[in-house]
Amino acid sequence: MDLTAYAASLGLTFKNLELLEEALTHRSFLNENKSAKSHNERLEFLGDAVLELAVTRFLFDKFPLKPEGDLTAYRAALVNTFSISEIAEKLGMNDMLMLSKGEKRDTGRARQIILADAFEALLGAVYLDQGFDAAERFVATNLYPKIDEVLANKSYQDAKSRFQEHAQDEEGVTPKYKTLSEDGPDHARTFVVGVFLNEKEIGRGEGKSKQEAEQAAAKAGLDKKGW
Repeated sequence: MDLTAYAASLGLTFKNLELLEEALTHRSFLNENKSAKSHNERLEFLGDAVLELAVTRFLFDKFPLKPEGDLTAYRAALVNTFSISEIAEKLGMNDMLMLSKGEKRDTGRARQIILADAFEALLGAVYLDQGFDAAERFVATNLYPKIDEVLANKSYQDAKSRFQEHAQDEEGVTPKYKTLSEDGPDHARTFVVGVFLNEKEIGRGEGKSKQEAEQAAAKAGLDKKGW
């Protein structure tokens, strides 16, 4: 793995390449590689805060007349798991991640979560290595352009609210959400939630919180019903 070349492909130059290596190391990799030093969960924790501050300031400046509620919805659409995992994939992080053999086989939502976490860990690494301005420039280059897509597709609208509105209008039923499983350590749990109409499961979603998993389930339900 040529970390220097990969950093250059991202438009970055690290003073401490070990931070980049740590950002790309999933916890599972340590189980099979005892020589590995550390995984990326602490950097992810830091990068999550960097990402939220950077995006919040961007939206605050870009939409001076929008109320707090709209800005919160825009931010949620920009920084959700699907959005940032999509960017991580475009940046080639899939090929650079250090994972266990089992995790390498995972696809779909499980891989999206790993990619989103790695993107946040990368931001944490940039912040530690070069400061907030450099991390914010990286977010500006790779994430801010998505705001036009968010507005055009109205992906900032709450999926649960839309699903409930359609369910009540078209089927006279109020959706119910049930947690189907919880996995992972306390600080990095993954939830799977199903959305049900009249006890029939319509869709399910996965997320790092029950709220995110419910939103993912509602989106899956909207897609399934064609609403």
